[in-house]
Amino acid sequence: MNEAGCKTVHLKDYAAPTFLVNRTELHFELGDAFTLVRAKLEFRRNPAAESAKGSLVLEGQRLDLRELRLDGRLLGPEGYIADEESLTIHNVPDEFVLESVVHIRPQDNTALEGLYLSSGIFCTQCEAQGFRKITYFPDRPDVLSRFSTTIVADRERCPVLLSNGNPVVRKELGDGRHLVSWEDPFAKPSYLFALVAGRLECLEDRFVTSSGRSIVLKIFVEKHNLDKCHHAMHSLKKAMRWDEKVFGLEYDLDIFMIVAVDDFNMGAMENKGLNIFNSKYVLAKPDTATDADYQAIEEVIAHEYFHNWTGNRVTCRDWFQLSLKEGLTVFRDQEFSADQVSRSIKRIQDVRNLRTVQFAEDAGPLAHSVRPASYQEINNFYTATVYYKGAEVVRMIQNLLGPDLFRQGVRRYLQDHDGQAATVEDFLQAMEDVSDRSLKQFRLWYSQAGTPVLRVKGCHDPEGATYELQVEQYCPATPGQMEKKPFHIPLVVALLDPVGNELPLRLEDEKCGGEVLARVLEVTSERQVFRFGGVKERPVPSLPRGFSAPVRVEDDLGDKERGFLLQFDRDPFSRWEAGQQLAGRAILELVPQHPDPTGGTPLPDSLVAGFRKILQDEGMDKGLAAEILSLPSEQYLAELMKEIDVEGIYLARECVRRQLAGSLQKEFLAAWHKNRETGPYDAEPRSVARRSLKNLCLAYLSALDEAGFRQELLASYRDAGNMTDRLGALNLLVDCDIPERDEVLDDFFRRAKGDALVLDKWFAMQARSRLPFTLAKVRELISHPDFNYRNPNRVRSLLGVFSRGNPLRFHADDGSGYAFLTGQILLIDRDNPQLAARLAEVFGSWSRYDRQRREHMRNQLLSIKSRPELSRDLSEVVFRSLEGA
Repeated sequence: MNEAGCKTVHLKDYAAPTFLVNRTELHFELGDAFTLVRAKLEFRRNPAAESAKGSLVLEGQRLDLRELRLDGRLLGPEGYIADEESLTIHNVPDEFVLESVVHIRPQDNTALEGLYLSSGIFCTQCEAQGFRKITYFPDRPDVLSRFSTTIVADRERCPVLLSNGNPVVRKELGDGRHLVSWEDPFAKPSYLFALVAGRLECLEDRFVTSSGRSIVLKIFVEKHNLDKCHHAMHSLKKAMRWDEKVFGLEYDLDIFMIVAVDDFNMGAMENKGLNIFNSKYVLAKPDTATDADYQAIEEVIAHEYFHNWTGNRVTCRDWFQLSLKEGLTVFRDQEFSADQVSRSIKRIQDVRNLRTVQFAEDAGPLAHSVRPASYQEINNFYTATVYYKGAEVVRMIQNLLGPDLFRQGVRRYLQDHDGQAATVEDFLQAMEDVSDRSLKQFRLWYSQAGTPVLRVKGCHDPEGATYELQVEQYCPATPGQMEKKPFHIPLVVALLDPVGNELPLRLEDEKCGGEVLARVLEVTSERQVFRFGGVKERPVPSLPRGFSAPVRVEDDLGDKERGFLLQFDRDPFSRWEAGQQLAGRAILELVPQHPDPTGGTPLPDSLVAGFRKILQDEGMDKGLAAEILSLPSEQYLAELMKEIDVEGIYLARECVRRQLAGSLQKEFLAAWHKNRETGPYDAEPRSVARRSLKNLCLAYLSALDEAGFRQELLASYRDAGNMTDRLGALNLLVDCDIPERDEVLDDFFRRAKGDALVLDKWFAMQARSRLPFTLAKVRELISHPDFNYRNPNRVRSLLGVFSRGNPLRFHADDGSGYAFLTGQILLIDRDNPQLAARLAEVFGSWSRYDRQRREHMRNQLLSIKSRPELSRDLSEVVFRSLEGA
């Protein structure tokens, strides 16, 4: 136990389960007062367990046990021990059948784990440890069982009854109730169990696999949302076809179902054959969803579908292996999305997200390795490190082996471990088997936390016609890991000549061949030198191309060289990176001055010239142009500072934005007008790119603060023919202290017409506003009739956006934002510990702010820590934030 009273679970203590479950038969009777759950479990002793003897211990929480039978014999209270966490039965035989009857109350389940009610719909969320709130079971991922599920409910209230697998029996029971039985032919762990029952409508379609099998596809939603499912269905079919084409993986059941619910802690859940989704990632039409929403739906639909193989057919041995399924599947959904839109734009978006969220995690007290060595509450390890850094680790393997060998490795891994619970070592072994390469040193990416730093220096010898790249690597200390061994880092490099052409690359010690235009350098030591021959003129290095590893790079390039890369590099990512470096440096140099954004501050000529060329390049992808022209976010800039200066970052960034707008006003106006469109909405990449560039230009021009352009902003809002353009204008108007501001917010609210996801946007916009009264407005909005603490989307849209997306107002120097959030966290923790813990993570970086803010945030953490009866989720976050700083 730690100081918070939480038991710590260690990877080194893993032991195989004493008992396995051959078959699980579940029978649910859904009622108003309670739900009755009958479970029949066929156990056998595990020959692979360390001990041949041992009691049967099953997990179970908040269960009202009514009956327990062992091989048909009724057990009295003297035959077992039941407490708040588990059920123990001593002296059980090697094979036996255990039957139990429990009562549970889904209507009181505000934590949204196990079986609960969402807007009158029964649904489940069992990952990671929710199944133990449904019935007694060995609730761990390495116990796989064949499940059959029967659901009985009132037909009027619950006409739709769903579970995993294929439907096998339907019956009318004659008393207004009906019954449906489901059979899942594939063994699965309990965390993949799913049940949904309620009044739902269905959009149905079919998909014919590459082998000719016809799969029924169904998306279930509430009736008023049926017209918003077509994009999700189209995305599902694209994902199925892509997985067949790229990885040779075909769907294995006769039916694939998706259900959208409003109250969901996560984005979605990959339950075998019955994916349950947060409605945010299913529902879309042009007047309710933005381009970003459409893209997110496509990505999440694909992600959960891809889990059918990387997560379901091959699952995790234990929760320490979580990134084995999540990191690999995030990589797969990123590759899918890159093939649907623009590979370069998708890569830039993924890297931006990684740097903003995961790099911050690596730099704070909550830092942990991709495969952590221990945890107290597994819900707290569904993190950016596990998902997004985990995906980067998988991508590095592809960079080292090449795409063909990598895909062979994935296929080998799935073939060797189909129907099993696997480990990271199993995955890496498959890669080594197909490539005949050792990944021993590479394994450190799974065990060492932190973001490695590469210091790169170039040295040209014109007489010898050589060019050296001198590379040093180090990794800052993280909690519990003060010293780090060198990582195995793939560094993709190109060298550009004075006119931007890529030079053939041949390492000097290579006897023959090896001349390529970009190559992977393998950095494996603390210090290495890579010397290229045949380089007559001093080149400009372009690295790391494609962001080939999740590292920070410190190089010796100046503004002139970065400006050159911004204008001439043919690699889209490197071009974007050069712009980010130029703009970021210009902003950070201004931070100590706390400049007046309306004042005149000269910008580097290379930055202005580079942006001008992007705006004037008619042949450039509009979406890529929008990405390159976007300034680094305040959150990312904060990660580049030793001590975070909240106001300084905001003022400096606004100053640079305004100066760029002024210097390039003619070009921004031309691009804005050129990319305006009046036709019907479509979500095709070309149209999305045009809207992206148009709205970016609008954002720059709005910085000029001219009265005439405010009228253009208002007109853009009123004339918008889709949510993307309407929100693009309104997100700018909410920062304008003008009378029309409240008018357009009221208009947006009326247009929402009670649509939950559109109302989330209305709350979020106000929470994101940089105007001085924003905290007062957020306090007011928590009393709004449409604010609901029990809906995680609504809480995240207001409290999450305010605390994470509005650093200027949340980090007010008087600590008022911190005190407000603390009160909300404690209130939410009573009902939904997962949500409370996620909100509290924002305090994790408290030690990196100025003395006054440090003290305010630390006091709030101590205040939370002192409260009795904190959830384990929240306790762990608070204690680690205080201890690791």
